[in-house]
Amino acid sequence: MRIVANSLHDEVAAQLRERIFAGEWPPGTFLDEVRLAEEMRISRTPLREALKVLTVEGLVRHEPRRGCFVNEVTEQDLDEIFPVIALLEGRCAYEAAQNATDADLATLEAMHDKLSRHAKGKRINEYYEVNFAIHEAIIALAGNRWLATVIGDLRKIVKLARLQQLHAPGRLEQSLTEHLAVFAALKARDPEGAEAAMKTHLTRQRVALRELARGQRSRIAS
Repeated sequence: MRIVANSLHDEVAAQLRERIFAGEWPPGTFLDEVRLAEEMRISRTPLREALKVLTVEGLVRHEPRRGCFVNEVTEQDLDEIFPVIALLEGRCAYEAAQNATDADLATLEAMHDKLSRHAKGKRINEYYEVNFAIHEAIIALAGNRWLATVIGDLRKIVKLARLQQLHAPGRLEQSLTEHLAVFAALKARDPEGAEAAMKTHLTRQRVALRELARGQRSRIAS
């Protein structure tokens, strides 16, 4: 598909980002510039500029004389990022509880109803999409552009791993319970409760990812 855009490298970056998030290229995949340029019917200049953008975001890593690869999020990365993002999104929930109108809460309630249906149907991908949208909505309700900017940068990296945690045994149901706790605090307009519930939710995501990694290592060892 030929790309036509005023800012070509931004559009290229958006398409590459989408393909990475969709799992088309697993972590560690080599991104062949020649093949990609031919496939997208663009020159290598905007492609290289797009790859620089993704490198800054942490989605891609560049190795001298080797090229670009889809980044691999390490256990150390996750240990360092999750406490930070828990603090930041916790603050967003605090501010959202102060700012949310009745109409905002009605919208969130509809989103949580949809989340519950996907959880009951074990539809992990659909659940994740609604889950992501709810987090985005709470960040938007906080109305703090500085928080939104920093969280957005971190979420681009963590998104490479966040979907995986829903495959941990019992995690889908646990995640739903946590989300409903956050929403209950928002509905009660309880800033401290919303903040604590969001921190718990994100901390448990990290625990689930750690358990998954441990299980994978055990299977490999056996």
